[in-house]
Amino acid sequence: MTESTGGTQDQGVDSREALVRADRTELKVVEVREGMFGARDGADTSGYGGLRRPVAFPTPTPPPYGGWFDEVAEAFVRGVDGGTLAGIVVDRGELTFQVRREHLLQAAQHLRDEPSLRFEVLSSLSGVHLPGDEGAELHVALHLLSMTHNRRVRVETTCPDADPHVPSVVSVYPTADWHERETWDMFGVVFDGHPALTRILMPDDWPGHPQRKDYPLGGVPVDYKGATVPPPDERRSYS
Repeated sequence: MTESTGGTQDQGVDSREALVRADRTELKVVEVREGMFGARDGADTSGYGGLRRPVAFPTPTPPPYGGWFDEVAEAFVRGVDGGTLAGIVVDRGELTFQVRREHLLQAAQHLRDEPSLRFEVLSSLSGVHLPGDEGAELHVALHLLSMTHNRRVRVETTCPDADPHVPSVVSVYPTADWHERETWDMFGVVFDGHPALTRILMPDDWPGHPQRKDYPLGGVPVDYKGATVPPPDERRSYS
């Protein structure tokens, strides 16, 4: 599963203040990562021990958005409840609707069925875990395609680690079935209403969700003669 929400890198940034890219898009820093593997005792042998990488996301964009984005945004907002939309982001030439999770199913239905929108195909659904984004640690992104109008949009919703529940969109987009299973398997997002939310990559009895940021990078037992791979900060340091 690939993390699908955007980010940026800047070795000189170590605060959580808003960044501004060259195109004046404001970015919200949700966390700052250090080093390549997170080694805490100076044992990082990757050569990237001094790297500081802010994880930042664009803030909502004020209208007008330009081109067909304005037409699609207007049609979307007109057909959903007032509390549905958390923000609209235009960044890197892409349009993203940030939707509150309790309204996700209604939003998906409207995007599919409204004649002026007609996003008939869900091409991808994926997740990302951001422990520093307090109250919205788990993000789910839906990538939609309109074959009628030859357009693409992204729909993003979030949920907290403490309540990792998001409505399933399988009833609107049947192709979401295996996508949601993979996102559950890798990130632990529970898709309420899914017809059979079981693991799809890992064994059924596998503990944890391997693409979460709090999942160990090593030290996981390997089913081969009792072998184990130690975490990076416990491996031999070459100096």
